[in-house]
Amino acid sequence: MSAKQIRSGLDLGSLRLALVLGGLVLALLAGFAIGRIDTGAAPAAGGSVGGTADDGHLHPPGTAPHEHAGNGTTGSAADSAVGGLSLSAGGFTLVPSTTSYPVGRQQDLRFQVRRADRTAVTDFAVVHEKPMHLIVVRRDLSGFQHLHPSMAPDGTWSIPLTLPEAGIWRAYADFTARDDAGRETASTLGVDLVAAGDYAPRPLPVAVREATVDGFTVTYEGTPQVDATQPLLFRVFQDGSPVGGIERYLGAYGHLVALRQGDLGYVHVHPEEQLVGGAVKFWLSVPSPGSYRLFFDFQVAGVVRTAEFTLTVP
Repeated sequence: MSAKQIRSGLDLGSLRLALVLGGLVLALLAGFAIGRIDTGAAPAAGGSVGGTADDGHLHPPGTAPHEHAGNGTTGSAADSAVGGLSLSAGGFTLVPSTTSYPVGRQQDLRFQVRRADRTAVTDFAVVHEKPMHLIVVRRDLSGFQHLHPSMAPDGTWSIPLTLPEAGIWRAYADFTARDDAGRETASTLGVDLVAAGDYAPRPLPVAVREATVDGFTVTYEGTPQVDATQPLLFRVFQDGSPVGGIERYLGAYGHLVALRQGDLGYVHVHPEEQLVGGAVKFWLSVPSPGSYRLFFDFQVAGVVRTAEFTLTVP
């Protein structure tokens, strides 16, 4: 082979190598551009503290709008978060004036929500038509109460409370605090209250899909799964016929609280803003197998009633 042929072979080899390297660079640049486009389309983490999604369902405080596809979607960390396990979390502390209550006698429940610097929070966002939602339930998941206390200018919340039976009760403060810059932070804090006396815990009722309260029959449809957001539809009947007069309550046609047996974890639930085929629809993501107690509030003729269900998730 002559020197000219050798040089020609080298030139062709160099050309092929340059073309290959150029193709790789273009592919990398294209992948980077696509990645930038995908990233820009995703919502920023923590970019929303709640609101109404394009599909019309409401999100609990602290949950960014998202989609529910088909019969259920894989749950996100926000969906499966459990609150109410501690009296202090996320830079806030629940400070009650007392945790001891007489059995069967009314006594004011007073508390403040304090920041890390021990100052009381006085600015709260209105979520589901109220700035503070207070849930009280005994440790055996009986005696459910859903209350809305009033706040004094110094940030002290108060409401008359009666604990009808002896035992340890759990109080949950569900709120969205606002700082001086207008940033909103949602939190659910919990504290135990004690009603002294002989405590006789009730066994958790069996899991059924029908409950009765004050002449109304309430049923639910749906099969919640661990770490998957699934729909639950509640229907209200009276004398065997669907009730057409369900009224709006707390910004939707019903309110649902889900509590986990054992640690009494407070599971966030997403209500739909409108009725769906005459049913009140929620989206629920359970964080673990086990038993849960569902408390469904609905309003008819200006009266709020609560239907209770036991849910068992394998």
